[in-house]
Amino acid sequence: MATSLPVEPEGKWPPIAPVRGSGGGGPRYLISDLCTYLESYLPPEQVREVYRAYLFGAEAHKDQKRLSGEPYICHPVAVARILAEMRMDYQCLMAAILHDVIEDTPTAKDQLAEEFSEEIAELVDGVSKLARIGSLSRAEAQAESFRKMMLAMTRDIRVILIKLADRLHNMRTLGVMRPDKARRISRETTEIYAPIAQRLGINSLRVELEDLGMAAYYPWRYRVIDERLQKLRGHRRELVNSVQQAMRDRLDQEDFKGEVSGREKHICSIYRKMRDKHLSLGEVADVFAFRILVKDVDTCYRVLGAMHSLYKPVPGRFKDYIAIPKANGYQSLHTVLVGPHGQHIEVQIRTNEMHQVAEEGIAAHWHYKTGDEKFPPAAAAEWVRNLLEVQKGSGTSTEFLEHVKVDLFPDEVYVFTPNGQIKVLPKGASVVDFAYAIHSDVGNHCVAARVDRHLVPLRTRLRNGQTVQILTNDDARPNPAWLDFVVTGKARAGIRTFLKRLESDEAAQLGQRMLERELEKHGAALSAIKESQIQSVLEQLKVNSLRALMIDIGLGNRMVKLVTGTLLSVDALDKDGEPGADLTIRGTEGMVVKFGNCCHPIPGDPVIAVFNPGKGLVVHHQSCPNVLDEKKSRADWVDVRWEKDIQGEFDTALYLDVNNKRGMLATIASAISEMGSNIDDIRTEDHDGQTSGLHLLISVSDRKHLAAIMRRLRAIPEVLRISRDLGRKS
Repeated sequence: MATSLPVEPEGKWPPIAPVRGSGGGGPRYLISDLCTYLESYLPPEQVREVYRAYLFGAEAHKDQKRLSGEPYICHPVAVARILAEMRMDYQCLMAAILHDVIEDTPTAKDQLAEEFSEEIAELVDGVSKLARIGSLSRAEAQAESFRKMMLAMTRDIRVILIKLADRLHNMRTLGVMRPDKARRISRETTEIYAPIAQRLGINSLRVELEDLGMAAYYPWRYRVIDERLQKLRGHRRELVNSVQQAMRDRLDQEDFKGEVSGREKHICSIYRKMRDKHLSLGEVADVFAFRILVKDVDTCYRVLGAMHSLYKPVPGRFKDYIAIPKANGYQSLHTVLVGPHGQHIEVQIRTNEMHQVAEEGIAAHWHYKTGDEKFPPAAAAEWVRNLLEVQKGSGTSTEFLEHVKVDLFPDEVYVFTPNGQIKVLPKGASVVDFAYAIHSDVGNHCVAARVDRHLVPLRTRLRNGQTVQILTNDDARPNPAWLDFVVTGKARAGIRTFLKRLESDEAAQLGQRMLERELEKHGAALSAIKESQIQSVLEQLKVNSLRALMIDIGLGNRMVKLVTGTLLSVDALDKDGEPGADLTIRGTEGMVVKFGNCCHPIPGDPVIAVFNPGKGLVVHHQSCPNVLDEKKSRADWVDVRWEKDIQGEFDTALYLDVNNKRGMLATIASAISEMGSNIDDIRTEDHDGQTSGLHLLISVSDRKHLAAIMRRLRAIPEVLRISRDLGRKS
């Protein structure tokens, strides 16, 4: 690409001083500042490469300006400056400067690869949003772009670091945005990007993203807390100084070398504590926290003892993140002490190396080159591996985005496998979440669990320090009800993937039965149709395989009559052929055959079915009000009948008028239990104070079983009337 900007001689950069930007984001650092800063830790040849990327980006963005009115190139340079302060490698900085050229200029990915390298082109492409697809809504397009970025992150973690720096600079300059757009961006920041920064352990980015997000989304609340804190600083400065001095004196007495510092908690953290614990700002005791940095792990524990002898510890408020680090690699000792005047004091004790990881997270990896700069060896590896599994199990980009949001909880529980391995799960995780954290196959086949050697239900919530053993059975499979209590994205995606695969198998079987039944009406059979003719029909219908066609028929996405007509080259809608046998229902078809919740048909009932596109066949009682009302207006009704000797239980509904009498419900429940049935649901309605109506949902095997139950209930004197409840029009 031709450029009108001069290439500076080695070691010299344009003498441009920082200027104040109009976007409310503080100093606007230009290329001179960036290159001068980079010379402090990068070799000259790499700094020249960064400057070359700047020349390319400046030319690409030369006619573009930001909403603040400043040249657009100022934004990529500011993003690179943020990453430079994290001491990122030169390729990451080059990609940061170029991160918008694919999205906002005519520059193609191939052009970047040719000009720089394939690696830099991949980084820039990973950060770039997808071009807007006409059929997608704004939310769907954003979710699809997010999926693209996260998958690029699984190949090279620097993609997300560039995106976080990009988002941070956008938040710093949010003042020029319309209020509604600023609120939308700030909400997205606090819901997604700040938690990602926390998951990756980059505390410095997380804190600023959270505070800037709150300032834009809740400006009045932010301002009130900020003003109040400024007043508190004056009152508490003496307290903070005295506590710091007392801690330093105690370290000197014990001959420990350490650095003591006090800090004020950031505003978003204080607000979150006020909101979650329903406290006023005056009731938030630990607004100030103290940090002690020492040389090694052994000294951390010895200093902890010294602090506990200086001030009394608050019971239950000690956490050892050195022995059991957080999932993002964070390590530190946390304790809360009762300081002067009864004030609670939070103290963190860690080594200098731990402090660097705590502030910079995975970015600290680039301070110590390991030969593989694309991905740090520990830190976020487990989370990224889980992302890949979640992506495979997510049907849509929006679903994937929701799974990732679920996984970005800041609170965690630490539980152990029977062999002592630690698993880190979100707060509120269940036994099933733990099973999927071990392996998807373990989750898919779990049937029970032992927590601290005691059998517990699968929905049991786990607590810190528990040992969990999962019991499996090869014949077991996930229950859709698990989706009501699992909290991890990996578990949700695993359950949905299995159920979708199961639904596809059942839909294919049902679709084949329906097609063969329809072909039989015309005196044909699927096995007699030539393979070439089937392939021709699949191409005509734009279906990849015969199985996919069967699934479409079974789910009601294609009318079986039209498919039959295409196979036989006849107009199957007008020419029904000879009457064939009704489609038989076994009741064990699974998720593609459902029974109407309006009428609750059971074996022995006269039934009919309708296709619900994408969901399958819904079976109704022929007297159901929905059948009587809609059969004339819909062409997708199917004649069905029950198979003989059906095994299993089916829900059905009864309505009873009863006299109000103490113990009436218990009497009815006992009678139903005697007849080998269970009550799944019960609703009551008061009539006149003397009588009540009962709506019961009970399980039966067939009409004979139901008739026996109804005879038994009629024998109860207080039961005035009993009838089958075939439902109401939906």
